[in-house]
Amino acid sequence: MTSSFEFPAYPVPRLSDAERDRALGQLREGAASGKLSHDTFLRRMELALVARRSEDLAVLTADLQARPVSEGPWTGRLFGWVGRVSAVSVGIRRAWTAEKLPKLLLPHPSAMPLRIGRDPGNGLRLSHETVSRVHAELRMQGGVWVLKDLGSTNGTTVNGQRVTGSAVVRDGDQVSFGHMSFRLSAG
Repeated sequence: MTSSFEFPAYPVPRLSDAERDRALGQLREGAASGKLSHDTFLRRMELALVARRSEDLAVLTADLQARPVSEGPWTGRLFGWVGRVSAVSVGIRRAWTAEKLPKLLLPHPSAMPLRIGRDPGNGLRLSHETVSRVHAELRMQGGVWVLKDLGSTNGTTVNGQRVTGSAVVRDGDQVSFGHMSFRLSAG
């Protein structure tokens, strides 16, 4: 069985947990010291959590300097508190957004895939300017639902991860076609 996503042929170095934790710590310190606004801090935290490469993290923290060693123990506690509060607010925002998404019912399994896009000939027509004419297709394959991006301009995502090729999807997954997002539902 293949994984949920098809990966490119060349190896992509995986980000270590330590690298991600360091970047998140720098972002917390930047927010606590007033170098980042609350909105900027939240956006950068979200981007750091989905970053795939060290270079992506470096861009997020490039304008922040490391915390001087001379700061006292209260600073560490403050950073920890800001980090915990921020993590809660990010989690609440994601949960709130997920509940507000419209449902996209999985079709009856058949031999024909469900084509998705702006073109009137598609089985599911989405008339939004960020959706390509023939954007993606959904089909039952080997007992699982598979979502395939058909070379769309603005991309297809599953649970926030861009689909390059095909991805296995399940009931409850968040899927996006361009800027249109849905929650998959079996019924």
